[in-house]
Amino acid sequence: MPGKLRRRPLMVLAWASLVLFGAGLGVVVWMGSTTSSEVVAVRAGVDRGELITTEDLMVVRVSVDPAVQVVPSSQLESLVGQRAASDLSAGTLLSPAQVQPDVLPRTGESVVGLALAVGQLPAEPLRAGDRVRLVQTPAEQAEVTTTPVTIDAAVQSVTNSADGQLVVVDVVVPSAKAAEVAARAATGRVAVVLDSRER
Repeated sequence: MPGKLRRRPLMVLAWASLVLFGAGLGVVVWMGSTTSSEVVAVRAGVDRGELITTEDLMVVRVSVDPAVQVVPSSQLESLVGQRAASDLSAGTLLSPAQVQPDVLPRTGESVVGLALAVGQLPAEPLRAGDRVRLVQTPAEQAEVTTTPVTIDAAVQSVTNSADGQLVVVDVVVPSAKAAEVAARAATGRVAVVLDSRER
């Protein structure tokens, strides 16, 4: 009986040692399977097409799956001044595909300004990057007798005129269509149609 009593503490110690060893091994395996790194995240939401500023971004330390595309924190400064290729939501990690260089207009493109009044553009506010159609409108009180001329364009920027009466929309169009769009804009006989924002 005394021998059994002496063996029990030894067995308890042996089991405790095994438990501690297993826990320690688990921690080592877990640490070896996770990597923590500093990456760029979105601090403030940015609409597609808008310029990215320093205030829009932040650095966070996270454990990221190797399959997830992220931007290292060392590249944060290079992102400032570029444009958002898609809507950036606050609190999300930034991926390289969500950023594009601010080189507008590109080769083969031109920028034309449109001064538009109420009725010539949607009530839904236009945003940089929106895909739109520029539609030729008839003269005042005239009827539409033919299929209206339409030209595809992309919104580059939207501002209000100095007196607040008009909305000035800069649009990017093919260079071959730039003169036509400018001429129609000068007559005031053009309206903007906003197409789907889904991509």
